[in-house]
Amino acid sequence: MKAMSVVYILFVMIAAGCERKTEKKEETAATTVTPVSDESFKPVIELPPPNEKESAVKYSHVIGWPEGETPDVIAGLTVTKFATGLRSPRNIYVAPNGDIFVALANTESKGLSKVKDAISGKDDSQHSGKSLNQIYLLRDADGDGKPEIQTPYLTGLNQPFGMLVLDNYFYVANTDAVWRYPYQEKNTHVTAAGQKITDLPAGGYNNHWTRNLLASKDASKIYISVGSASNVAEHGIDEEISRANILQMNPDGSDKVVYASGLRNPVGMDWAPGTDELWTVVNERDELGDNLVPDYLTHVVHDGFYGWPYAYIGSHPDPRIKAEDQKPELIQRTIVPDLPLDSHSSSMGLVFYDQKKLPQKFQGGAFITQHGSWNRSSFTGYKILFVPFRNGKLAGPAEDFVTGFIADEAKGDVYGRPVAVAITKEGNLLITDDASDTIWMVR
Repeated sequence: MKAMSVVYILFVMIAAGCERKTEKKEETAATTVTPVSDESFKPVIELPPPNEKESAVKYSHVIGWPEGETPDVIAGLTVTKFATGLRSPRNIYVAPNGDIFVALANTESKGLSKVKDAISGKDDSQHSGKSLNQIYLLRDADGDGKPEIQTPYLTGLNQPFGMLVLDNYFYVANTDAVWRYPYQEKNTHVTAAGQKITDLPAGGYNNHWTRNLLASKDASKIYISVGSASNVAEHGIDEEISRANILQMNPDGSDKVVYASGLRNPVGMDWAPGTDELWTVVNERDELGDNLVPDYLTHVVHDGFYGWPYAYIGSHPDPRIKAEDQKPELIQRTIVPDLPLDSHSSSMGLVFYDQKKLPQKFQGGAFITQHGSWNRSSFTGYKILFVPFRNGKLAGPAEDFVTGFIADEAKGDVYGRPVAVAITKEGNLLITDDASDTIWMVR
């Protein structure tokens, strides 16, 4: 058993004073959440002042997984390797027929400032060379957790991330555009030419290069997540046109509009089971100290504004925005997110569990992946969270679900870094670990 060192910075205070505990394979079970009745769980949010503690830079050093080692999961479940040797498996998508598509792409270092290089990959916390820019097909037809087919499905892309099968098309969200290709479910690679259906903003700092895709429940619309071009619009707001938003368009790319704005980097998106409510998990801003600003999970209101860059977690103004550049009217209507998460944890993946294979506790709840911090004196993230929902409503605080990615915090060593999460047709979870070139299965 490897040593585990997990530091929690708690922003969500439960009235009863419940304390979350580190879970280990052989000795602990999941944290119990007090049920709610008619009303959803509403956390009390306490924020420190900006720069209460000087902003830190602490990169992780990825050492890879020793032979036989796996992440830790709560009692009663197991973690196994589903696939290895895929360079930087970033996002994962399960098609309606059960085929598993993986976007192989990474951040590319652009020789920026020291702090920005830390995010862009000029360190050994993640892949930072030329992105592979491929989509792989993994086909596990018998559902035994060992794919019979692993093959390149689509190549020659530009930092692909979002994937979607809709109306006999396979959609791909590159960092600069959405493309679609004729889709036949039995094919193991794309044979027909693609069509670019809409451009997307890219370039600049562009650490937030990921563009995710999600279809509406009636398949009439497609939603696209687009992160900001900077930390806090330090290059001017004109560089942020159409960014820090969730966009909406028709499946042919027409009628593209901003669905919700002020979302610094809304990577993961999904629909709460049994509802028509869109949810997203947001990677918030850096360099305001160890404990600001919390990442968060929130439902998404059409035409809603969530603060970036002018404010955070409601109407808390960002002190770095000059007075003449502030927008008081936007600050006043900033929506408070439903559930703050640990600051700088790089919360990225989101999926609601809409199947029955996992225990009852998890059905209808949300799983969130946290890629892990660089802008904090102690590590946060590097794990997968579970958030309970009941009848489509938030029912409690986030709980640790999969941990063990941190090998030795004193040395800065981590085994890997989780990015995205998806559900197989059998009801198991798949987790991409881009830093260690691994896809994990939880069942």
